[in-house]
Amino acid sequence: MKSLRLLLCALPLALTGCSTLSSINWSAAYPWNWFGSSTEVTEQGVGKITASTALDQDAIQSALSSDYRLRSGMKTENGTIVHYFEALKGDKLALVINGDKGTVNRVAVLDEDIPTASGVKVGTPFSELYKQAFGNCTSVPSDDSVAVECKAEGSAHISYLFTGTWSGPEGLMPSDDTLKNWKVSKIIWKQ
Repeated sequence: MKSLRLLLCALPLALTGCSTLSSINWSAAYPWNWFGSSTEVTEQGVGKITASTALDQDAIQSALSSDYRLRSGMKTENGTIVHYFEALKGDKLALVINGDKGTVNRVAVLDEDIPTASGVKVGTPFSELYKQAFGNCTSVPSDDSVAVECKAEGSAHISYLFTGTWSGPEGLMPSDDTLKNWKVSKIIWKQ
């Protein structure tokens, strides 16, 4: 009888509390979410962002954790206008999400808290991943003036963008000795 009275007292409180507390992210209370995010770069995509994710603010926001804030933009690329989203973590740029034909086809990861499935993250030195650039890497244009993009070993969709200091001619591949001190500045997933 005592438990029935307690249930009758708690039931209205629980029912009214449901509507009041519906905006709380209850999934953060699950024990497996206590120790940080499990977002990582895999062959399928970045976390829950995959090639089937719509290039839409709501779809991307729901695929990201609540740690990220989205903003959208447009740029011209090869004479066409490209729509993209930037995910910010605090005030720092963490992800750049591009798409084509309404879905995501490229994600550049700048957040050092998002590793690949093999454990590579932003800041990993070239020398930990490669012995030489030949056969693995190409020189690419970049905002940082000189950059080298290397395919991740055994991957069809993941590559690493390395940047560092080099005083050689633009477009020419730096020597392996120079590259060994360069670090991953972006992890790139492409469909």
